Amino acid sequence: MQKGTGVATYTRGLIQTARQLDYQTGIVHSVRGKLPKDLALREVILFDDNSNRKLAPVALAKRWLRRQIGAPLGATPTPIPLTGTVIVKSLQGNLMDSEFLYAHNDIFALARQHFKTFGKSLPLSFDKAPDLLHCTYPLPLKARKSLNICTIHDLVPLRLPYLTEDNKRYHYKLLRHLTKSADHIVTVSETSKQDIIRILGVDEKRITNTYQAVHVPLDLREKPESVAADEIAGIFNLDWKKYFLFFGAFEPKKNLSRLVEAYLSAKVDFPLIIVGAPGWKGDQTQLLIDDERFRFYTQVENRVVPGRRIHRFDFVSYSLLISLVRGARAVLFPSLYEGFGLPVLESMQLGTPVLTSTEGSVPEIAGDAALLIDPYDTDSLRNAVKALARDDDLCNHLADLGPKQAELFSPERYHQAVSSLYDNVFNGGR
Repeated sequence: MQKGTGVATYTRGLIQTARQLDYQTGIVHSVRGKLPKDLALREVILFDDNSNRKLAPVALAKRWLRRQIGAPLGATPTPIPLTGTVIVKSLQGNLMDSEFLYAHNDIFALARQHFKTFGKSLPLSFDKAPDLLHCTYPLPLKARKSLNICTIHDLVPLRLPYLTEDNKRYHYKLLRHLTKSADHIVTVSETSKQDIIRILGVDEKRITNTYQAVHVPLDLREKPESVAADEIAGIFNLDWKKYFLFFGAFEPKKNLSRLVEAYLSAKVDFPLIIVGAPGWKGDQTQLLIDDERFRFYTQVENRVVPGRRIHRFDFVSYSLLISLVRGARAVLFPSLYEGFGLPVLESMQLGTPVLTSTEGSVPEIAGDAALLIDPYDTDSLRNAVKALARDDDLCNHLADLGPKQAELFSPERYHQAVSSLYDNVFNGGR
């Protein structure tokens, strides 16, 4: 709940929009262990960040056995009323504001095992059946006595199977099941929509592209430049508009290895800042970043001080990330495939030039407001980095175009798209 992901950002935006449309909303959480009867302790368990806590051998054995047995009769998520026991001020940026909160022990893993065993979605029973269960990620879950829809963000595991660690047989079967059994399918770009229609055989009438909205809070967008510049100078020792930035998941599809290679060979004066924790195969890129050949040395008075051209941070707060984006010479995001590409849109809204990819959905999101290159061509990537480092007119042009392009993905347009989606589903257009 503390470190945001693309799906978490999507879910947060969807909940906010649904509430603005006067729908009551609820969220189902997966937690470790059986939920207690004590209401205050339930709330504590919900907010307990135990994701990195190692289980004892007995607990591991119990979890393994539970996952093997699964929940053949379905599962009943436990309601969690907020009693005010937990102080949530520090979580306000990540807290998903809903009227109803539910949780269940290991529910997402149980759902996956249920599908592997029975080939069906795990049925959920609630104290009061919802009108609609909207899974914001492909999971084999369905609410009894309710409409069920699912968002499929992209088909990256099927389009680029060598770039993800998913079990491809399982993933393909799951998506085929969901597209047949769900009352409607939602996605976030025309590229993803056409992939889903073509590869999974979904009738065009049963799938809706809502896109996503970009909305950086106004107080962060309008924070005085001098204040944001002091933040990045004091915390990261970076000068305003004197560094390149990548932010996002540290995984193969993000094309970081080519980016690092192109950046180093471009021999530009601006450092490259990477914000993202290493994921699958991220250690390979980290080895390149840490290579001693890419150190440099400067003389400070009578001392020789070692430095690096590339710096990586696992995680920074959202407000600080916005200051980093605003202060960057350009955001570099040469992804091999995206279902949407939110970092591109966020950067453009903030008026920061963007270098990105001709692949996947990014061209329909970026339009003519970004510098697009073939992400497989390291020479093109290197030349683009050089151009952004040397050409002030190019950067100023992209900075002017970005916010105008971002207006096409405003919260108001997303509000209209989601309203139309739910009206269509509730009125039987499936």
